[in-house]
Amino acid sequence: MASSPRKRQQRKPVPSLATRQHPGAAKGAAKKPVRPADSSTRATRVLGWLLQNLPAHHREKALDYLVLTRMDRPIGALLLLWPTWWALWLAASDFPPWKPLIIFTLGVFAMRAAGCAINDYADRKLDPQVARTAGRPIASGRVTPREALIVFAALLVFAFVLVLFTNKLTIELSFAGAALAALYPFTKRYTYMPQVVLGAAFGWSIPMAFAAVTNGVPPIGWLLFIGNILWSVIYDTEYAMVDREDDLKVGARSTAILFGDADLPILGVLMGTFLLTMLFVGQRAALGWPYWLGLLVAAGLFGYQLWLIRNRQRDACLAAFRHNNWLGLTLWIGMVIALAVR
Repeated sequence: MASSPRKRQQRKPVPSLATRQHPGAAKGAAKKPVRPADSSTRATRVLGWLLQNLPAHHREKALDYLVLTRMDRPIGALLLLWPTWWALWLAASDFPPWKPLIIFTLGVFAMRAAGCAINDYADRKLDPQVARTAGRPIASGRVTPREALIVFAALLVFAFVLVLFTNKLTIELSFAGAALAALYPFTKRYTYMPQVVLGAAFGWSIPMAFAAVTNGVPPIGWLLFIGNILWSVIYDTEYAMVDREDDLKVGARSTAILFGDADLPILGVLMGTFLLTMLFVGQRAALGWPYWLGLLVAAGLFGYQLWLIRNRQRDACLAAFRHNNWLGLTLWIGMVIALAVR
């Protein structure tokens, strides 16, 4: 005999980043996009789940700050993490000490988040005009420029506190890293190669990691730094190809615009140069066959990226950009195993 149905109290659903309207929007007015087009759906669901027990107003504001710092799109932090881990393992010639490993891993996420906050502040007038970025918190009016600057400053302070647990040389190098992070967002107005500045900003953790572990920056550290600049130009050009038409309209500059119709062959040359640089890194570090196998796999991954973007379609270019996460992971695994077995 079936029991009588019981009414269950349903939990109020967490408003998704894709559907909720910012508090300042008038009722019945056209909704502004409240989720960037390139947000990770999976990461967005995780953020919603983590914040579900907060009061509604605090939950929405917390989501806005997390999106401002790109916690809904962790790929950028991973692209910064892999070169940092390359440097830590090479500097230690084995598994690095726990202290610098924890400091630099936390620092990667803090500095990437800070960079995103200052980037959105710098682009606050451009982002509303670009389809992919119109849903970012400042562009859609959910976070004020002043709030973004406060978030940027707070994250810089946190990252600097982490660096204070290292040594004098690492602390001195950190000031250049902070300057590069603050400078990058503004370069796209004055140069067609902001990706080079991005590569320097993303790669500055490399000399800092060597300094923290060895109290110096050997030639292999600077060679790895150059390699990371090349890699950053590659993946950020793929990323810029997504917005090329919009950037041309609003006057932003990028290597995707600079390369024009020659973008694919130039990317191929850059990929080959990066692989050659990493080959020299492997030689200097006396790495064995696992690293060379990883380098061979990386060459195949680059070939796949070129095939993906052969028609320059936006979704394909974005997929190729994200695909670089696997390339960074592959090279790190090759280094780890090579150092472990030699």
